[in-house]
Amino acid sequence: MGSAVITARAAATFEPVGRSVATARAFVRDTLQGWGYNDVVDDAVVLTSELVTNAVIHAGTAADVLCLRSAEGVRVEVADHYPEREVPLQSSGIDFGSPDRENGRGLLLCAALASRWGVEYSPTRKHVWFQLDLPDRPVGIRSAGPVLPTSLLPVTDQRVRVAVVQIDSTGAISAWNEDAAHVFGHTAEQVAGKQFTDFVAWPHTPGTSTGIADALQLSRWEGSYGIRGADGRTIPVYASHLRVRDNDGDPSTVCLLVRDDERAVLQSPVRAPVSDVSSDNRTADPFEVFIGSPAPDDLDGLLQRTVERARDMLDADAAFLLLATDDETELEVRATTGLPSARQRFARVPVEAGTGRYGSARMPAVHEDLTAVPGAVPLLTDTGMRSVVTVPLKVEGRLTGSLGVAAENAGRYSNEEALRLQFAADRIALAVESARLGELERLRRGSLSFLVEASDLLAGTLDRDQTLALMAQMTVPTLATWCAVYTIADQSSDPYLSYVLHEDEDLIDGLKALLSKISPPDPVPTPGARVWSAPAEAGHRAAVSTSTRALAADAPLSMSTATRTTLATAQAVGGETVVLPLVARNRVIGMLTLGKPSDDHFRQEILELAEDLSRRAALALDNARLYSERMAISQSLQRSLLPPGLPDVPNVEIEVIYRAAGEGNEVGGDFYDVFPISDGAYGFAIGDVCGTGPEAAAVTGLARHALRLLAREGFGGPAVLERLNAAILDEGARSRFLTLLYGELWPREDGSALLKVVCAGHPLPLRLRQDGSVVPAAEPQPLLGVIDDLELYAEEVVLDPGDVLLCVTDGITERREGSRMLGDDGLAEVLSTCTGLTAGAVAARILRAVERFAAEPASDDMAILAMRIPEPQQS
Repeated sequence: MGSAVITARAAATFEPVGRSVATARAFVRDTLQGWGYNDVVDDAVVLTSELVTNAVIHAGTAADVLCLRSAEGVRVEVADHYPEREVPLQSSGIDFGSPDRENGRGLLLCAALASRWGVEYSPTRKHVWFQLDLPDRPVGIRSAGPVLPTSLLPVTDQRVRVAVVQIDSTGAISAWNEDAAHVFGHTAEQVAGKQFTDFVAWPHTPGTSTGIADALQLSRWEGSYGIRGADGRTIPVYASHLRVRDNDGDPSTVCLLVRDDERAVLQSPVRAPVSDVSSDNRTADPFEVFIGSPAPDDLDGLLQRTVERARDMLDADAAFLLLATDDETELEVRATTGLPSARQRFARVPVEAGTGRYGSARMPAVHEDLTAVPGAVPLLTDTGMRSVVTVPLKVEGRLTGSLGVAAENAGRYSNEEALRLQFAADRIALAVESARLGELERLRRGSLSFLVEASDLLAGTLDRDQTLALMAQMTVPTLATWCAVYTIADQSSDPYLSYVLHEDEDLIDGLKALLSKISPPDPVPTPGARVWSAPAEAGHRAAVSTSTRALAADAPLSMSTATRTTLATAQAVGGETVVLPLVARNRVIGMLTLGKPSDDHFRQEILELAEDLSRRAALALDNARLYSERMAISQSLQRSLLPPGLPDVPNVEIEVIYRAAGEGNEVGGDFYDVFPISDGAYGFAIGDVCGTGPEAAAVTGLARHALRLLAREGFGGPAVLERLNAAILDEGARSRFLTLLYGELWPREDGSALLKVVCAGHPLPLRLRQDGSVVPAAEPQPLLGVIDDLELYAEEVVLDPGDVLLCVTDGITERREGSRMLGDDGLAEVLSTCTGLTAGAVAARILRAVERFAAEPASDDMAILAMRIPEPQQS
């Protein structure tokens, strides 16, 4: 920041992982909002996101983020630890690239958004910095009005009392001046620390959602409400609110209050009728007063004041102002008075409505009687207006909008009124265009920040249902009042309603039921939003049908819950509904449907933002679909490698516990099987294929199926393993080493069991006797998949009642914690404590001991096969 004095700083370091980008954005956003720098938050977040991405993703190093505050603005530095990389300089002639590229946009955005920026090196790191200056705050006279005759000045009492009330960030009263005490009867001591809302009588006007608590949070607000006085009566006041912050950055709201009949003290001066004549015999043009009055800082306020002054100037019943879209082909309704503004807001009409001179918004037009030319002014259809005059708003010859006034009587306006209105439009056009461009710039920067956040959230999941939920939650209520997502499984499938969300949770079920009853929108791949009228029409039909039944029952005041839900749903879908295709990999995979309530319309900038979001959401949804399909295929194939179930072996308890290592794996390199052979004999096996992943799982399937097939062909244990060894070697480069414990079991009539066991390179089976002793039940022999000629032999083991045979894979014995390993001795020690337990209890105790041996999750597959000969029941 050069010589600027640093008044605050905040720093943080982020690890080189993907989630650090979102964390860094949140850090910068929270820091700047805490400093009260809301004007530059969006730009700072976007730039930080790109620079941290360069550090942690592309450079692969940690990112150090430093925020510095001064009186002029804020400076943010992002440093990585890869200083030898070349960075293009503005003067080097190197192309910065396209902003549509997925990387390398950080410096391009710095050049576009930052007041100043640069790259600095040190021996150990490189950092990129950018500075964002605060908007200039004008000093001195902000506005002034013309000199008015005394008769036009506002009328007040001799002593005008302006109550000054300050509300802190919690809504409590922190200041209450002498005039406030005089007007309302409460002393400062009586109200200090109490909630301001306790004294306010807020008008619940239909269609007005803003309450006093909301109004106190706005940067500025003007309007009327009531204050309850000490005598209990409500005193109507006119209020002007201004949101401020102190030196520590704490916000509060200053309220200037006057009696409602003295509102001229805080409002613009009252204007005389057009016919009034000033003292110098010249007609006082009311629009001159308007031009000189303070204009609102926001575009909507400026437009609303414009239509109100235009209506008053021509003594009209209604007025409207429309702004042109960027391509000047359509006009958007932005402000009206005397018309149903909620229904008309953001409605669009064509600039060229007809072929004649009066069919274009580019020229002034006077319609003496609209009944003679129906549809000449679409905005006034079915409003009762008969005569209208419209004039264009132009800046440097380019159409930026249209201003009109209308009356309920025919023949009210002539060319003289058109000239006066055109003169007023010419004077206000530049201010309107300037405010419109400012709003577009704020929307553009806010949209960029929104899309950065959305892309990060969508990229953070591969779960289809979570992706659908994110799509809806990002659009409601930011872009729309409600949202529905349709998905298409394949080209032969119909669209399916997959997710519905409304900003009012109580309406979600009713909205879902309504959409389920109508045909889904056509999956057209044409880019952009298209209007879909079916929900509004269906909602209207349902509302009419429900109201008719209620009237027929002669009990409209006692409507059922279902009736109220139907009417609320109809209102929810009563506005404009648009459909955007979800196109990924040249295929329509669904539709994103956005809706507005009560005949409301979408503004063009919101639709363009929704289109950008739909492209990102479509790719994320398709990625989630592909991942889910591959995961389903993988899990299905893995399940096919596991035995369908354990057979019931007479007089033998059998329990198996299997844990495959790795997320999403059901089968790994370890496997087990227990199956009937013939003549009361049963085969059992537990093995471990060298390696993990699909290659190991393929050998697992080969081994398990080959064992069953060869055993049922009558081959003994050694012959079975020798033939399996040959089959593994036949796999060539895909072959894997295999350790295998294979045995055959014959239950005996005396309650014991005979086992013939072959242990080919596998951890030895352990036998637990009733006295608690543990001994190996076999000798080690060569593993499979290494040499061609194997000479294996079977060993006989007799298990007596109460004996346990424990077979495990090396994931059990090689469980590690640092330099310690469980090993064969540790396993035998755990097994020795299992005397008298069932096979299931033995397997569970072994698994608990293994899991508790180390804090870290297991990195190898684990399989446990426990067999126990139960003791005879005492009669």
